[in-house]
Amino acid sequence: MSRLEIIRTGNGFEVRLGGRLAIEHGPGRPFLSAGRGEGRYDMHHGNFEVTESLAELVALEDFELAPRPDGGAEVSFSRRGLYPVRADFSEVRGRLVVSFRAEPGEGGSAPPNRYRVRLPAEPAEHVYGAGEQFSHFDLRGRVFPLWTSEQGVGRNKLTEVTRLADLHDKAGGDYWWTFYPQPTFCSSRRIFYHFDATAWASFDFRFPDRHEYYVWGPPASLTVGAADSMLDLVSDLTDLLGRQPELPDWAHDGVVLGIQGGTETCLAKLARARAAGVPVSGIWAQDWEGINMTSFGQRLRWNWVWDPERYPGLDEAIRSLRAEGVRFLGYINPYVAAGKSLFREAAAKDLLARRADGSVYLVDFGEFDAGIVDFTKPEAFAWYKGVIRKNLVEFGLAGWMADFGEYLPTDAVLADGTPAELAHNEWPALWARANREAVDEAGASGEIVYFMRAGWTGSQRWCPMMWAGDQNVDWSRDDGLPSVIPAALSLAMSGHGLHHSDIGGYTTLFILKRTKELFQRWAELAAFTPFMRSHEGNRPGDNWQFDSDEETLRHLASMTRLHVALKSYLKDCVRQNALRGHPVQRPLFLHFEEDPEAWGIQDQFLLGPDLLAAPVLEEGARKRRLHLPPGEWADFWSDRVVRSPSPSGTTLEVEAPIGRPPAFFKASSAWKDVFRKAADAASGAGR
Repeated sequence: MSRLEIIRTGNGFEVRLGGRLAIEHGPGRPFLSAGRGEGRYDMHHGNFEVTESLAELVALEDFELAPRPDGGAEVSFSRRGLYPVRADFSEVRGRLVVSFRAEPGEGGSAPPNRYRVRLPAEPAEHVYGAGEQFSHFDLRGRVFPLWTSEQGVGRNKLTEVTRLADLHDKAGGDYWWTFYPQPTFCSSRRIFYHFDATAWASFDFRFPDRHEYYVWGPPASLTVGAADSMLDLVSDLTDLLGRQPELPDWAHDGVVLGIQGGTETCLAKLARARAAGVPVSGIWAQDWEGINMTSFGQRLRWNWVWDPERYPGLDEAIRSLRAEGVRFLGYINPYVAAGKSLFREAAAKDLLARRADGSVYLVDFGEFDAGIVDFTKPEAFAWYKGVIRKNLVEFGLAGWMADFGEYLPTDAVLADGTPAELAHNEWPALWARANREAVDEAGASGEIVYFMRAGWTGSQRWCPMMWAGDQNVDWSRDDGLPSVIPAALSLAMSGHGLHHSDIGGYTTLFILKRTKELFQRWAELAAFTPFMRSHEGNRPGDNWQFDSDEETLRHLASMTRLHVALKSYLKDCVRQNALRGHPVQRPLFLHFEEDPEAWGIQDQFLLGPDLLAAPVLEEGARKRRLHLPPGEWADFWSDRVVRSPSPSGTTLEVEAPIGRPPAFFKASSAWKDVFRKAADAASGAGR
């Protein structure tokens, strides 16, 4: 039975999917507008200032609708013959797919390069997704440009850190800056919209009666899905976009310690952590290929070859560590540092993106330059996969940070002729695909975990794990510890269900230095995520580290034991993400749609269906207010049962000393014995 209905309504029409209004068109409410404009992109160290000169944008109110026997239709839009666009409305696998094609205008006028799509909305509607958003989980009431870039330092123009970052390096950012944007959103009306387009775009959710999508190029298509529940809606979205595979078993067996400084340093810090009782599943040494010191702090060499001077005997150490159950992870990105061996090889083989004058395009990454491997050239794509296979997989790395991807300059010249401004957003997904295919071709699928910060449509299929990028080492809502929860939840509503963050944050600039309390509270949050990994930060000497004192080591041991004790539950959650697209970290409304409070919460989350985590996100706090959805909930630490009324749930204040992050589980959960043992493991007790 068809789920698609196209209904004439006087001087317009409506499109319904599964009984839900998906699209409407008529006088004063045009589905499509088109016009011409010219954009300007100024990039500075991955930070973009994007401006536009718009010549015109015309509402295409005139239409001709031609229904088809299959229930679909062809619709021609124009405005008195200007900017004609033909749209095909079809049902595909229970979804509505609208394909767009611009046609020649009267007098041979230029085709449009600006489009605005108007979608119906309701005043009380909630909206989520748009990729990874750090400041706001519910997107309603704001505009969200969709352009992959550095996430910004501070990301709030009212803060001193953002002001200083803007002043020093144009890097402060704003609430919408993100490594991973995506032209997708899910609505509380149990409907999602996904646009197939890579150009600069924006979502505008400020209007009570409509949502608007504005894009600097022709969208290939719009796909709409509808379901009876939000959980089914996310499942349908991930069926469309792709799902992440299950993680290797070792990834659940402890924390991956971020350590730098050479083989001896890594082994010594590992020994100290293990002596303190920290379960360690891996060492992540981002400087395995060497370092490059800059005014920003310690940077990496960007030549993806083992540095035996900094890491003597690493090849043997990797084998010994693996025998002890500890993996070794490294680092790589899609650029090669000018003057180094991989750059020379790539340049000699003509594998790098170029400038309009034919010279190799060198990007300034902050006191050093690097070339861009041109992923649109098959030979370059294959060559870089070979670098990953030989220098990382065959060397023995069990994973790596697949960093960057968002720096493609819009004036670069690519081998396949794609304008770089159209390739820019898609670049992180191409980079993810290169990693995935390299791992598969090496026969290492199911053994390796690589994680990325940058993404776009397709990252769901190619990237097994996201990380939240470069948070400040502070408590700020927009760019500190609190920001990683909406980041995980917005990605969950964009189809990517595996996420984690740097324990303790990364960016250490100006007045910022990581404190002991911040590291501990971040570790408490990380214990309730699918993957635990620490980071020293860009200025390790300024930051409190996991081994800065014995108390911090004991605390990390406690939180990691908790995480490991949850292994069977976490593995089941990860499996459900792989099979059904149910994210591991979930907004409360995925299971409690009847609870009106659940739709606006972005400072707590469900870990799978049965466990609720409400980490402490405020400095100095020893209590925490949290919301319990309807039902009976058992306190994670005491087993005390709280009966939360239906349908609105309840808000309560709980004790939250360091080492006891607030958490509750469903009193009727089949996993309650696992949760109780996890609490005992954290306490060092047995039950």
